[in-house]
Amino acid sequence: VQLQASGGGLVQAGGSLRLTCAASRHTFSNYAVGWFRQAPGKEREFVAGIRWSGDRYADSVKGRFTTSRDNAKNTVYLQMNNLKPEDTAVYYCAADAGITRATMMHSRSWRYWGQGTQVTVSS
Repeated sequence: VQLQASGGGLVQAGGSLRLTCAASRHTFSNYAVGWFRQAPGKEREFVAGIRWSGDRYADSVKGRFTTSRDNAKNTVYLQMNNLKPEDTAVYYCAADAGITRATMMHSRSWRYWGQGTQVTVSS
């Protein structure tokens, strides 16, 4: 599975961005998709994930970010609202068929990764 993340950019605090993760595989609907981010000097952290049974969010983004998918387009979205300067990071999407709710938050659980897209939120 090849993934390509896009949609990052520079936005002011309180603004919105929508990230897109496009997948190459035609059976993408069977895969869970996760969003992670990594700020300079920090470890990669879980942001959100979506499986057939539902979605899950990190506490830091709950209520502000929403992930959704369009299986017909092999695409997953991350809608980010009310952005804060602390959301600044490189955002990655990941995919795997074997993700459970318990493993979703751990980056090592995911086999396939996109190249990342930079999100910068100015104060």
